[in-house]
Amino acid sequence: MSQTDILQKIASFTSIEQALEYFEIDFDSRFINEYRTQLVKRFNGYLLISKPDDWFSARRALKNAYCKVQRSRLDPHTRSACRGCTSCQRR
Repeated sequence: MSQTDILQKIASFTSIEQALEYFEIDFDSRFINEYRTQLVKRFNGYLLISKPDDWFSARRALKNAYCKVQRSRLDPHTRSACRGCTSCQRR
């Protein structure tokens, strides 16, 4: 899949759940309902910063967005680990 193809595929999604399913990322629907806007904004921001070359780089952008939103919920003054983050590589 070329860069144009992957960007067109991402543009065709009508919900963030479709993107998560397409990129085979498990998610918590309660989390998505609560943080949908933040997640979409962060994902779109990552896509703007570095255009995905293929499925894997687009998936990485979505996983990074999901993880960043998850980690933003943690107390910044403690060293607590991610909990409930289904896509986190930083466990």
